Amino acid sequence: MADWDLTRILADWPFEPGDLCVREIAGADGKVKIQVRVQLGILQMEENGRPDGQRPEGFESLLAWHTERLRVAGEAGLTLSPDECAALRSEAAQYYHRYMAFFALERYADVVRDASRNIAVLDVCRRHAAEETDREALEHVRSSVLALRARAEAAHLIRAGHSRAAVAAIDRGIQEVRTAYAARGMSDRFETSGEVAVLRALREMLVPKLPSSQRLELEERLRAAIAAENFELAAILRDELRLME
Repeated sequence: MADWDLTRILADWPFEPGDLCVREIAGADGKVKIQVRVQLGILQMEENGRPDGQRPEGFESLLAWHTERLRVAGEAGLTLSPDECAALRSEAAQYYHRYMAFFALERYADVVRDASRNIAVLDVCRRHAAEETDREALEHVRSSVLALRARAEAAHLIRAGHSRAAVAAIDRGIQEVRTAYAARGMSDRFETSGEVAVLRALREMLVPKLPSSQRLELEERLRAAIAAENFELAAILRDELRLME
């Protein structure tokens, strides 16, 4: 029984209020594990697949299983019960803890992977849940997941030296967040949202780093956006051009 006591392990890694304490360790099985120090202990997650290492119904995750059901049944042939939706939300919480840990570890490609996976959960529930409450249960977090994914994608591209592609990733993220707010009938809150403020601040930091030769391309994209009456994109491109002045 004494071997079960975690006191020494916890003492060797103190909890620090206000900080996300994350580390990678080598597991007994030789695979990397992700650990997060919380006030009452340590969360340990698998690096790949479902964070708790389970394989529900023999699939990598419940989402993977329902995705296969959808493939077989067709778009109109799948209905998710309240219990199935609750299980998907519980699984999504695991992936949330892991992608936040990955963000702290600056493993940005893994953040994009897991955040995209959770967005897929929101999409499946919104389209196929039997109950309205389950279709809307997670929609309030969609914009924050989209924004974090855009930040991670941009950070990954910046690290690779692709500032221009990083700006494009942020632009896509802003558009996605705008669409998410509109879908919830909250377009009036978009401009003052925390998500768009963070993304725009990151874009403002990046645009001055673009080579001056990019001005002509931005101007060309602006003309094309105006011609296509894509005024939201045009506004973004105008902002980018102002930052290059």
